[in-house]
Amino acid sequence: MQRFMDKANQHYGLNLTHYDDLYQWSVEHHQSFWAMVWEFGGVVAGEQGAKALIDESKMPGAQWFPEARLNFAANLLRHHGNKNAIISLQEDGQRTSLSRDQLYQQVAQLALALVKAGVNKGDRVAGFVPNCHYAVIAMLASASLGAIWTSCSPDFGFNGVLDRFGQTAPKVLFACDGYRYGGKTIDTRDRIAQIATSLPSLEQVVILPYLSPQPNITQIQNAVHWDDFICREAREIDFAELPFDHPLYIMYSSGTTGEPKCIVHGAGGTLLQHLKEHLLHTNLCADDVIFYYTTCGWMMWNWLVSALATGATLVLFDGSPFEPEPKRLWDMAEQEGVTVFGSSAKYIAACEKAGLKPIATHDLSKLKALLSTGSPLAHESFDYVYRDIKEDVLLASISGGTDIVSCFALGCPIRPVYRGELQCRGLGMAVEVYDDEGHPVSQEKGELVCTKPFPSMPIGFWNDPHGQRYHSAYFERFPGVWAHGDYAEITAHDGIIIHGRSDAVLNPGGVRIGTAEIYRQVEKVDEVLEALCIGQEWQDDVRVVLFVRLKEGYTLNEDLSRKIKDTIRAETTPRHVPARVIQVADIPRTLSGKIVELAVREVVHGRPVKNKEALANPEALKHFEQHPKLQD
Repeated sequence: MQRFMDKANQHYGLNLTHYDDLYQWSVEHHQSFWAMVWEFGGVVAGEQGAKALIDESKMPGAQWFPEARLNFAANLLRHHGNKNAIISLQEDGQRTSLSRDQLYQQVAQLALALVKAGVNKGDRVAGFVPNCHYAVIAMLASASLGAIWTSCSPDFGFNGVLDRFGQTAPKVLFACDGYRYGGKTIDTRDRIAQIATSLPSLEQVVILPYLSPQPNITQIQNAVHWDDFICREAREIDFAELPFDHPLYIMYSSGTTGEPKCIVHGAGGTLLQHLKEHLLHTNLCADDVIFYYTTCGWMMWNWLVSALATGATLVLFDGSPFEPEPKRLWDMAEQEGVTVFGSSAKYIAACEKAGLKPIATHDLSKLKALLSTGSPLAHESFDYVYRDIKEDVLLASISGGTDIVSCFALGCPIRPVYRGELQCRGLGMAVEVYDDEGHPVSQEKGELVCTKPFPSMPIGFWNDPHGQRYHSAYFERFPGVWAHGDYAEITAHDGIIIHGRSDAVLNPGGVRIGTAEIYRQVEKVDEVLEALCIGQEWQDDVRVVLFVRLKEGYTLNEDLSRKIKDTIRAETTPRHVPARVIQVADIPRTLSGKIVELAVREVVHGRPVKNKEALANPEALKHFEQHPKLQD
């Protein structure tokens, strides 16, 4: 960060001395700033072009580096040699390491195989995969050709996968034969067979040798083993040179009001934003070893993988962070020499509750930064980190989202850490907090917005040719301004506090979950007439609470509650399963018949409901007041 600031001073004749100065310059002169990030990050490109931005006044619609030609995978694979590029760990202790040269070679072998399978620019390649080296290889091979990568983790149920891949119509699917979690082995082949027959676009299914070297896959349509698919004769990669905004990823929203939104991110914007966040905000370099606890269904996986562009070594872990013991990830950090450790706020709180004190039990001398995201990091967790993990570490609570595949607020190596605060607004991100009337406020709570274009804005949504859904998602409330949906505050230190989402998205353990994904499963339970789901603030986190109205003659007992939870778990993920299932006599709805999660959430937390007049049956709210099951 300091070197970058010195370079800006030298190049532009400036006198920037503090982060505040650098931030202000980066948003007031954002074309110069992003052009300098390109140079400082050493972007590999056939052409950069003379212009950094055109149509600057359009938001959305501004175009970054319109003349540039580059390839995302070429930038992540530019480092060569015997140094480890990836260390891939499984829950049962299996460890696979790939050097930079080995990673390049394996991507070359898979890229040629994809070409022979008929994959072209713009085709979708999907991954139903664990967080392992195979997933990274498949993504890079796809990106090298200009194909679009889209993924979700193998703990998703059939409907959750179909809700996503069914919209984006992949030509090739990479999938694992199973995975391990919490000491259990879960076979996914029947689910893959069901997915393969339900996606008419699929021409090839490639099965990773994850649990077994040669699993039986005869029941899966158009399936082939990884080892039989790759082209071992390949040595070099023919990287396609593509426009800056060529589609790289399709990522998915939580699906709150129906099918998940398919968010399309461009290669150049993703690369440039991640280089900025890794090099400057995380102080990452080629000697670093970076770990983030994530799955391939969360944007932090995409963020983590981009660290290859800095030359850093990735540590991938698939499985439960508490198996076989709560200290598992700290053992890993010590053994692998992790310098940047990433997790969720929920994980840090869980470590404290488990009584872990890595400062006394582990050698974390190489650890220089600890990152946390997914939900706001509690003040007490700041204390725990510096008291019981490491005294001299940069604790960076970071916040952004799938929508921008990056961060609006994050860490700063040349600023102090204040308890309960995110250190800074990201460079080049014109972040403000607006009141309800659209006026910027400081040291007051309001809507987190971004008032100027930035490179990692989505290209748009898939199957949204006129951009209407994209526009309504972010620009409807404040025209020409990105409204992110976070309830936030700019502090006296110019840091950020995120007070939570301003919509009804559930967020247990830092994982965003849409209520519609749960409702679709609950509706399969015959005894349930209707349901309503909220996130209840609970012990510095959020827990999922499901209210159900049952058919006449039924009462919620332990067996029915288990049936509901098992139904949800079978077709979504374990994180969707509610902590509490509560029977109510009625569920409030609007005059047009829509159930009202936000009103119920306010009542449950003892806050007033602002607009009861909009409800057809406001008396139903009394069923949710001070319910005894919400107190334990």
